[in-house]
Amino acid sequence: MNCYDLTKMTWKEVEKSLETVEFAIIPVGAHEQHGPHMAESCDAVLAERMAIKLGQRMFPYAIVTPAVNMGVSEHHIHFPGTITLQPSTLIAVLTDMVSSLKQHAIKKFLFLNSHGGNQSTLNLAAMTITKKLEVEVYYAKTTASAKESIGKYVKSPLFGHSCEREVSEALYLAPELVREALLEKGEINQGGRWERLRPGKAVQGFYFYEEMTVNGCIGDGRKGSREIGEQIVEEALDHLADELSELLDLKEELLY
Repeated sequence: MNCYDLTKMTWKEVEKSLETVEFAIIPVGAHEQHGPHMAESCDAVLAERMAIKLGQRMFPYAIVTPAVNMGVSEHHIHFPGTITLQPSTLIAVLTDMVSSLKQHAIKKFLFLNSHGGNQSTLNLAAMTITKKLEVEVYYAKTTASAKESIGKYVKSPLFGHSCEREVSEALYLAPELVREALLEKGEINQGGRWERLRPGKAVQGFYFYEEMTVNGCIGDGRKGSREIGEQIVEEALDHLADELSELLDLKEELLY
C-alpha cells in the first residue's frame, strides 16, 4: 500500500495506519457545468485524484478521505445539471467529517480544493472548525501553487474554468472527463457588468457565470494537453508536499 485511501481500507487497516498518520487530506470539489467539453463531476474527480497523488507523496503520514463532491456553485446554477450547496451546508459537512476523524485521534487536516467558488467558504470553515474542535485545519487549491508551469503554458488573459489549464489537468489525471472532439474556446460576453467585479478590482461582487460566458467556458481548452497537465500537477504536488512537510516537521522523513 503506497497511499492510505480511506475509501479502500478496512477498519483494521485504518487502525494500523493510525500508528503513523499525522493528518487527513479531505478532497473538496463541486458538481457543476464545465462547458460543452468537460463532465460536470470534473472538480470532484480532480480533487480526489490530486489527493491520492498527494497521499502517495506523504505516505505514511497522510490518510485520504472520501471526496466532498458538491460545493458552492450558485454562480453556475442556470446551466443544466449544476448542483450547489449553501456555504453553511458545506461547512457543516466538513465539520462533521473532521469531528468524526478527531475521534480516531486525527487532529490535523487539509481541505484540498479544486473549485474556486469554494475558497471563501473554506477560509471560514478552517477558522470556525479550528476553534470549535481544537484541531489544525489548512486549505489549499489543488494546482494554484504551480505558478511557473501555469505562467509558461497558459496564455489566455482570462482562464480558470474548462480552459487550457483545467483541460490539461484532466487529460493527465482523469482523461475520461474530457470530450476532446468538442473542445471550445470560451465565448466571452465583452463589456458586461461582470468585468467590474472580477478579483483584483476595487469592488467585487456576485454575478452569474452566463453573464461572463455564453458556453460556460473561459480560456481556450483547445490548447490543453496531457503534457501540460503533467507539468502543472507535478509542480503543484512538489509545493504542497514541501509546505506540508514543513508544517508537520516531516522534512527529513518524507519518502517521496
